[in-house]
Amino acid sequence: MKKVLILLLFLLPASLILLSCGGYSAPSSGGGSGIKYRAFITNNVSAGTGLAGVYVVDAANDVRGGVSPISAGNTPGMMVLTPNRTLTLVFSGNGTQFSDNQFSIINNATEAAIGHVTLPGVTESFVVSPDGSAAYIAVPTAPVIGQSPGVIDVISLGTGTKTAEISCPPINPNPPDPPPPPVCVTKDQGDQGFNPPYHFLAIGNTGNRVLAFSQGSDSVANAIAVITPSSVGTANPVVTFVPGFDHPVWAFFNSDDSTAYVVNCGAECGGTQASVQTLDLRTNTAGTPVHVPAATVAVVNNSTMYLAGTPLPNPNPQPCTGEMTQATSCGLLTVFDLSKMEVTNTTPIIITDGYHNRMALGANGQLFIGARTCTEIVPPVPPPTGAEVRGCLSIYNTQSVPVGSIQPGAVTIPPTTGDVTGIQPVATRDVVYVVQGQNVQGGTLYVYDTKTDAVDAVEEQKLSNLIGDFVDVKTIDF
Repeated sequence: MKKVLILLLFLLPASLILLSCGGYSAPSSGGGSGIKYRAFITNNVSAGTGLAGVYVVDAANDVRGGVSPISAGNTPGMMVLTPNRTLTLVFSGNGTQFSDNQFSIINNATEAAIGHVTLPGVTESFVVSPDGSAAYIAVPTAPVIGQSPGVIDVISLGTGTKTAEISCPPINPNPPDPPPPPVCVTKDQGDQGFNPPYHFLAIGNTGNRVLAFSQGSDSVANAIAVITPSSVGTANPVVTFVPGFDHPVWAFFNSDDSTAYVVNCGAECGGTQASVQTLDLRTNTAGTPVHVPAATVAVVNNSTMYLAGTPLPNPNPQPCTGEMTQATSCGLLTVFDLSKMEVTNTTPIIITDGYHNRMALGANGQLFIGARTCTEIVPPVPPPTGAEVRGCLSIYNTQSVPVGSIQPGAVTIPPTTGDVTGIQPVATRDVVYVVQGQNVQGGTLYVYDTKTDAVDAVEEQKLSNLIGDFVDVKTIDF
């Protein structure tokens, strides 16, 4: 879809009450598209008569809703749905000097923004407490007076205001008497003299622990900050650093939150070796890592974890063995049994290369894997007959039987180009929404049929009036 940039003035709903750090209004009734099964999709530019904002799509029929987009900043992108599905959280920011860094709260019932907070920088990760009362936002570039950058902002979703900011002060060579309570401690070393650039977050099923992962030097990036939310905002906040990891980026929690299964990025993020590693949250103890080829993103289905990543060239890129492609570098998908803590695929599963950061399991056992900055194969215009088209989306059949023409354990690379920025399976349908095309033609919403692992041309035509540069997609009512 054609991408057209124009200046957009962000308009807050008139009902917002302005506050020092943002605005908020209580949820109200009335308005809305009237669509029963909705998907929200973020558009970060104005195009034609359409404004940047959050668009409403009828996810049962694949048509755009007949309502104006919801205002959510100048360049809305990443979204997170609260567990009770009453609110959608949206971040707007592009890392430029014109970035508004706005965090918006949308009431799903009224399809209107009810609150906003201006963050101190760009975020790539925010999580919501299981009861939907608070959001934790990692802002790795946030300036901190007298310290290195990096904070976690805590936002009350009931009031739309920032209630706390988590950072780690350096060691004070002349502490007051009595000394203040420690904010960041490790099991063995006590107070820390650094402030980590928190980059990614994970939250447990009960909400009693938040894990923060940092990038930077090994001493910072190889430790996990274990945050106790109940202590945040008190005189003695508890943030315990647990060393012994290798550039962790994500974690999955068991049912009672006693154990977190940590995904270590390793070499791809500047470390040594990708792996899966346990973290005992009862004792804050790191387990023994189990090596995997590469991992920057993961998804869990029952006791099976799927991990995707791109091995670093050492000394040569990962070959695209078994694929008919012009690409000379590929990534790998790994199937991992959490109950046995072992890799189960005996042969390499080849996928696109790039930095993988989107993954979801759709109907019919089809695993959709998205990356950015992958090896693109873009044919000349007009394309020759049979020309290869290759972007950053891979689809893997997890089933033990064929699905359509896709054999068990096979991977298909659809002929669509660009970075993948959004993946959303549509419940009760054999459909997955994929937003792809950033850095090429502008983000497009594609409708994939999981029985064929191909774009459904009929359903795609229904969205022909959905024009913009789209980023993320979430279903609201399923």
